[in-house]
Amino acid sequence: MRFTEHELTVAVTAAAKTVAGGRTLRRAKGEAAWEAMSKIDRYHLLEAVGGQVLPVLLALPDVEVEAGTRPTFTDQQVAEAVEATLGETGVGRMRQKVAVAARVTLVRTALAQLPVRQDPDALTVPDHL
Repeated sequence: MRFTEHELTVAVTAAAKTVAGGRTLRRAKGEAAWEAMSKIDRYHLLEAVGGQVLPVLLALPDVEVEAGTRPTFTDQQVAEAVEATLGETGVGRMRQKVAVAARVTLVRTALAQLPVRQDPDALTVPDHL
């Protein structure tokens, strides 16, 4: 799937905010937890989540996306992309299944937050420009 840079940024940021809200050390949840983090902590979290999510998003199959809609993928397509990018971890089968399930959930969260695809032909430039 060919995503735009903006779409990838929104997807990774949404997944990182979900992870930040799920941390047990923080009292705040969701957006409040994200805002409470320092910039360097946000960077480290975005880097870690991006390392998990971006290879999977890029490994997803190409699909046609109509303007005004979001790309949709089946659970099987996402799971196959996760397994293809996970590689050999050298852990037992149970830990491998848990790692795949966790990454599938993270990628599903990122995909759910993708912005609606805009029509590039419908670009209108204001007269004052």
